[in-house]
Amino acid sequence: MVQVDPRPKTGDTVTSVGGSGSDTRSKGLSGNSVGLLGSAVIGISTVAPVYCLTSTLGPTVGEVGVQMPAVFLAGFLPMLLVAFAYRELNKAVPDCGTSFTWTVKAFGPRVGWMCGWGLVIATIIVLSNLAGVATSFFYLLLGELTGSQAIADLDGNKVAHVATCLVLIAAATAISYRGMTATKGVQYALVGLQLAVLAVFVVMAIVKAQSGDLAGSLHFSWTWLDPFAVQSFSAFTAGLSLSIFMFWGWDTCLTVNEETAGSEKTPGRAALLAMVVLIGSYLLTAVASQMFSGVGHKGLGLGNPGTADNVFAALANPVMGTVLGVLLFVAVLASAAASLQTTFIPVARTVLAMSTYEALPASFAKIHPRFRSPGKATVAAGTATGVFYAVMSFLSENVLIDTIYALGLMICFYYSITAFACAWFFRRDLRNSARDLLFKGVFPALGGVLLAAVFFKTLIDMWHPSYGSGSSVFGVGSVFVIGVGLLLIGVVVMLVMQRRSPAFFRGEVLTRATPAMVVED
Repeated sequence: MVQVDPRPKTGDTVTSVGGSGSDTRSKGLSGNSVGLLGSAVIGISTVAPVYCLTSTLGPTVGEVGVQMPAVFLAGFLPMLLVAFAYRELNKAVPDCGTSFTWTVKAFGPRVGWMCGWGLVIATIIVLSNLAGVATSFFYLLLGELTGSQAIADLDGNKVAHVATCLVLIAAATAISYRGMTATKGVQYALVGLQLAVLAVFVVMAIVKAQSGDLAGSLHFSWTWLDPFAVQSFSAFTAGLSLSIFMFWGWDTCLTVNEETAGSEKTPGRAALLAMVVLIGSYLLTAVASQMFSGVGHKGLGLGNPGTADNVFAALANPVMGTVLGVLLFVAVLASAAASLQTTFIPVARTVLAMSTYEALPASFAKIHPRFRSPGKATVAAGTATGVFYAVMSFLSENVLIDTIYALGLMICFYYSITAFACAWFFRRDLRNSARDLLFKGVFPALGGVLLAAVFFKTLIDMWHPSYGSGSSVFGVGSVFVIGVGLLLIGVVVMLVMQRRSPAFFRGEVLTRATPAMVVED
């Protein structure tokens, strides 16, 4: 297959993609392929709201009880502050490398390279997890539709599970390979289905809870929204870590900025729109579920450890009935499958940008001539995901579980660095106006501090073997070993690339810069 290499050769003119990033390069992606709504839909899809809710409602209640809605709000705050940072940086430098590119321009090539590595590794972990979840719900749904427990039990067959996983990964890779037009069309349907079913669930749960016929149901109280009512700080931080994970992925809106109409402003607005839809969905579902089920540890109670990993499987029929309840299973499967497909977007485009700026091998910068997508980077991400999941599944279930627990560390790592990069990049603009001071300085820095605090608190907690699956290596928690180990692998790969691409690491390809002027609204 003929590929297009957008990296400029010696003597070529480098085309800026906008703003003050005068040395940023066009990647050859398909421009004006996505509008405001399409970009927001892709961001929502990557987050996978229905899947996040079914897997997080129970554990969050287990940590903070009825204050679950308050903790969701608390997790939304640092993400909103970081979203402002992404918006401002995108206006100045609309580049699909996002965190990598912006951090290089703020702090230099090495910090930027590690920030990009954090995003790539976090995304590979998420992709493998999503493939596993989609497979589990696929067999669960088939079991519900056919009434066959034998079919549902196929999920427990390791060979069948991994084989199905690989098929789903291949299908998601193929759709992403075909570019943003194919991706966008699939996502409208899947995200629309998720939100519609979620709305029906919320309404029916509240109506049935108000009937007064349910044991364990609760009347709504405004105190549920008070984060200071959480019983202890440790419980609050544990719940906050879960909440932050529930918002991860909205920044995909920004990684398609070079393919979005109005690349300087539309992606930032789409990210904020996606965040509003997500927090609205989370709060309404949390309140409705709590009203219907209560927070008890038995039966349908959200605190029941037996249903904590899949709350909607337990609530589907009681809330929505036998027929409509199947739709909730479909929505969870659609949520995981949709996110599996869109999560290829940030990793492929980050790898594309890193390669374009000579921070990774040149071959990953090749663009498919027909689909105008980062074909090789997408296939590489799909291959890495499939190999990672298959090896981990057959090697050790505990290692796979602990790798997922280490995900929060990676998310906080690259989000916080990006937030700090915004404040530093715009440091000379902060005296221009109150708006600049808040949105380019105070809000991003505060978001960075909050996420950095969660990062270090998680790092401390991970040291103990009880964190995650309970496994340990020489007395140190395996989650800590995996999380820190993945970052150290990034350092090793960076040192290898430094020998192969010295120009990038000397700051000659993508330079540190401070904007002289940024276009405002």
